[in-house]
Amino acid sequence: MGGTATPITPILCSVNQLHVWLVALGLALKMALLKLLLQEPEDEGTQRCRLGPAAFSSVGATLGSTIRIILPAGSCLCTAWPRHDLADGYLQLDLKCRTQGLRESQLRNLTVSIDCLKLLTCHRLRRVMVKVVFKNRALKKSTPASMLQDIIKELLRNTCVSLHHVVTFGPVLGNPVACVEILSTEPATVEEAGLVTPKTSVIVEEAVTLDWYNRSVENSVTPTVAGMEDIRSSLKEIIDLPLRFPKTFQKLGLSVPRGMLLVGPPGVGKTLLVKAVTREVGACLICINGPVIYGSRPGESEENMRQAFEEARELSREGPTVLFIDEIDSLCPKRGHSCNAPENRLVAQLLTLIDGIGGENDMVIVAATNRPDALDPALRRPGRLDHEVIIGTPTLKQRKSILQLITDSMPLSNDVNLPELAERTTGYVGADLTALCREAAMQADSVNTIYMSDFYEALRKIHPSSFRSGVGLMDFKPVTWDQIGGLEDVKLKLQQCIEWPIKFPEAFVRMGLARPKGALLYGPSGCAKTMLVKAAATSCHCSFLTVSGADLFSPYVGDSEKILSQVFRQARANTPAIVFLDEIDAILGSRSVSKTGHGVQERVLSVLLNELDGVGLKLTERRGSKTELEGDSQEQAESDKELELQEVFNKDVVVVAATNRPDMLDNALMRPGRLDKVIYVPPPDQKGKLSVLKICTERIPIDSDVCLEDIATKANLFSGADLENLCKEAALLALQENKVEATTVKQKHFEKSLETVKASLSHKELEFYEKMFQNQD
Repeated sequence: MGGTATPITPILCSVNQLHVWLVALGLALKMALLKLLLQEPEDEGTQRCRLGPAAFSSVGATLGSTIRIILPAGSCLCTAWPRHDLADGYLQLDLKCRTQGLRESQLRNLTVSIDCLKLLTCHRLRRVMVKVVFKNRALKKSTPASMLQDIIKELLRNTCVSLHHVVTFGPVLGNPVACVEILSTEPATVEEAGLVTPKTSVIVEEAVTLDWYNRSVENSVTPTVAGMEDIRSSLKEIIDLPLRFPKTFQKLGLSVPRGMLLVGPPGVGKTLLVKAVTREVGACLICINGPVIYGSRPGESEENMRQAFEEARELSREGPTVLFIDEIDSLCPKRGHSCNAPENRLVAQLLTLIDGIGGENDMVIVAATNRPDALDPALRRPGRLDHEVIIGTPTLKQRKSILQLITDSMPLSNDVNLPELAERTTGYVGADLTALCREAAMQADSVNTIYMSDFYEALRKIHPSSFRSGVGLMDFKPVTWDQIGGLEDVKLKLQQCIEWPIKFPEAFVRMGLARPKGALLYGPSGCAKTMLVKAAATSCHCSFLTVSGADLFSPYVGDSEKILSQVFRQARANTPAIVFLDEIDAILGSRSVSKTGHGVQERVLSVLLNELDGVGLKLTERRGSKTELEGDSQEQAESDKELELQEVFNKDVVVVAATNRPDMLDNALMRPGRLDKVIYVPPPDQKGKLSVLKICTERIPIDSDVCLEDIATKANLFSGADLENLCKEAALLALQENKVEATTVKQKHFEKSLETVKASLSHKELEFYEKMFQNQD
């Protein structure tokens, strides 16, 4: 008890003060959040917002001060007034002057911070220019233009406005106007607010109806489109010029173009592009499609089509209007079949309606399809759908831009390499890339960071949509060059004709070298011809399509040729790509051997030769931009130039064929310019056999007494497949000897396996290939 007693009173005082401070802090935090309430009936149309005393003090407002209230969906201008009950924590506002797209339904159960209230200085306006929106067409026609300016001036009297805001009006007797959009003010009020006084000059720049205005601002935010800048500018030019300058066409003695067809694969962004351009030019967008038009009773489909065009025609009298027909191939298929009389009538009705569009209407028709060959030819003639804009599969540079846009708001790690992802996503359209990024986010272990490994995992699950129903797509386990033993000369030749042009296109351009069209691998069976091609495809990260006789041949005349053309068309849409023709001697025939020259194999050979020569390329297969490399070299970044050079240089498809019967092939197939490289794949020599044995025994626990050099020497006339089978048989013998205690494969097991596993090659066969190889040299 000899110590000094600690005074308790100061501690209690500190605790009490802390408690008071915490209570005050809690009240302050509670006061910082305001629950939104809609205006009372007496305040409707008055532009008043009701606040509590604490909010008044926090904002620094006085009675009638102008306040901008920033909300998640937009903002509005109000004047500050106190609440009747003086309760804090609430905000009652009137949406008389607000930004486009802000509605009362978006304010329910919404809480905002006190920081969202910004006190503004309200200047007196000398002049304001507006767009008037009438309630309906009848009121617009019945309102004299001479009276309209006075009506708007009276409606806007003593109203605080701001640039690009919409002013709505309460229930005023005899008011024909629904709302007014502020186009410009003097002085300008971009950040501040302006007050319309009796001395303010009000100018009506444009007058439209509510129906047209709602459709034009339906998507208040312009959709963001990446990777299609050139197509977007051409589309904007085609839509905007006829709508903005129709008299210029008349002075030149030209008819105004009224139609346009967008052609592109599914998911490439056709609909999104039309919406973005329509919003950008300030036009009204009307969308129609097949399910909306088709009816159950006879004549109902034609009637629905006429109503859609009549609605667009009425709206075009008020302002620029775009009629967008999505999936037009379902509405206008090819005619000529007697069993499709209803569809034929609908096609005739659509053509008649397009021809009936007069030059006095501000109306443009935009159609989209991914099956242009299924459309009726009469629709695509000049005077109907005058222009055809082809949106191809995104190029390497475009995929990089799309990935940058999609991942802009994603928490990416520093190890995420977007150029590498763009290179790995050959054949992916915008929708595929969006699905890829979404899958990577779902694969991430943390919601805060997405790593490159997450994208690698997503690439295994998300494949290009164009490949899902395609012919010839092959999904194989990646193969590296190190997994193939020996054959160093063959690997080098394959890398020169396949891998080097894809990875180092600038070197080929610098040396004036053209990319080889294809390569032929020939040699005995089991010598890794197929695995070599897979290793080349793996190292290049390119699309890989393979064709076999089972996929190709059909009992129907002309079907085999059509399937082969489809494979090449799909490969060209996803370049760089490799088309692998394994056992090509079974797929194609030699015209020198055939007696008639009209068999299926000869016809398939003719199609393949045409595809190799570039004759099979269709106009609708154009991809990406047509920008010349030299024209934009100063403006582009070095990385973008490299990506574009790589895309342009690798636009062709590489054909790789493999056979063990090269004497059965047609000579025209192996001339330079088609299968440029003819490569002999020999059986492994002593060094090659040792390398193959080392690779095959990597996962087999072999004993220390095993001498792979001795086994390679004894494995005479063994191919690579034979050596792999030898190792498997030795492991099975070790397991057969002792199933429980077997842990290693010994030399005796290999010796016994050499007695049972026979070589698949013969001296006569090797002499045949060696003789052909010497003739080739």
